[in-house]
Amino acid sequence: MSDAQQKDHLPRNADEHIARLRHQLTQNSECGTTHYNLGVALVGKQEYMEAEKVLHEAIEHSPTLAEAYVLLGGICLQRGDLEGCYRFNQRATKARAGFAEGYANMAFVLLQLVDGKDFKEDEEKVDKAIKHLKKAIIHNKNFVQAYATLGTAYFMKGLHAEGVKANQEAVQIQPEFPVAHNNLAVGFLELKDFPKAIYHCDKARELGYEVAPQLLEELAPHRKG
Repeated sequence: MSDAQQKDHLPRNADEHIARLRHQLTQNSECGTTHYNLGVALVGKQEYMEAEKVLHEAIEHSPTLAEAYVLLGGICLQRGDLEGCYRFNQRATKARAGFAEGYANMAFVLLQLVDGKDFKEDEEKVDKAIKHLKKAIIHNKNFVQAYATLGTAYFMKGLHAEGVKANQEAVQIQPEFPVAHNNLAVGFLELKDFPKAIYHCDKARELGYEVAPQLLEELAPHRKG
């Protein structure tokens, strides 16, 4: 097939892509991957109810398709169902051993569920999140977001040196990752290393991150000139 033929063969828009996937399913209705790809396309159009149906069909035909569970978790998150998001990501890790994204997503949900109402319960959630994030990193040592989230979890426990170390790992892998630079600014401020806090704060802003006004205010007296 020539380049021109290949270009003509590609779908021109999301609706055409969805139509092609639906047609493929009429030819092979038991292909879990095609169901999943259709689910991804439907989520892209924010057709969440139809996407859920299709993703459940994907899992029915391909029970180890961990990505489908994660996408179902994302739909739950979109409608504010944190517990549902956690359950689907948990199922993702059971469907495929060592599925790093599932562990990281479970940790994210646990940290969102920390509400300050019960210190012991909150501490248990953070500790569990840390365990999940460490598992995610074991299975994917270059999982930048997992390092940054781990740093946040450590900060929530008051372990600022550990939080800084986790975010340093993130920027070592991806130097232009603004979230980690912002987190490093927060961590170094807590450790009273103001030059480093200012450096990472400015780097985060340079990369387009919206730094909290409170952080800027706290660092302002420590800037020279």
